[in-house]
Amino acid sequence: MVFIGESRFDMNKMISKTGSAIVTVTVFLFAIFLLINFSMGGYFVCLILPIGFIMMTAGLNNECEGDRKVAANIGLILAAVYGTFIMLVYFSQLTTVNNEQLNEQASKLLEFNKFGLIFNYDLLGYGVMALSTFFTGLSMKHKNRIDKWLRALMMIHGVFYFSCTFMPITGMFVRMSSGGNGVGGRLALVAWCVYFLPIGILSLLHFHFRKDDKL
Repeated sequence: MVFIGESRFDMNKMISKTGSAIVTVTVFLFAIFLLINFSMGGYFVCLILPIGFIMMTAGLNNECEGDRKVAANIGLILAAVYGTFIMLVYFSQLTTVNNEQLNEQASKLLEFNKFGLIFNYDLLGYGVMALSTFFTGLSMKHKNRIDKWLRALMMIHGVFYFSCTFMPITGMFVRMSSGGNGVGGRLALVAWCVYFLPIGILSLLHFHFRKDDKL
């Protein structure tokens, strides 16, 4: 029961909005750090991004109607898998790689810019993230233009799963590591930020204008 004059606090909505805000801010900062080539700043915000993404995805999962709950649950589980991979990748860059003297073999495996094992794990993580957005978008029923665009962008983002998963298998990134300054790779990541930033903004608007009594 809510008494007259008593404010109604919805923790679900607050957490979902906060997660969307974290996604929006971290993706924006990631793009800036890519442009100015500040790798440690990029690693730090990428360590925070998965937390916001899981919060945002959980909010959309909570709203899902029963006949689409399987897709929503798959999206949330994949968000957690993505978060695990990515937080391990960037925590290793900020700690072990940044603070310790690595031998040549360890450097090839662990340094992100060597396009080795840790880089491949990063791509796998973002491939899983793409699948997460696809299933989460699939679970949504749009009721307005904000939801329509959000659902479309999330589902189209699922296409990134294929490039993130299968391009490392071809060995193209190993060949890239033999030369070049990585400008092309940074610009590709900036392009991804430009695509994904509206997802964070639209999610924030979605939760802000959500009417709880119609869920």
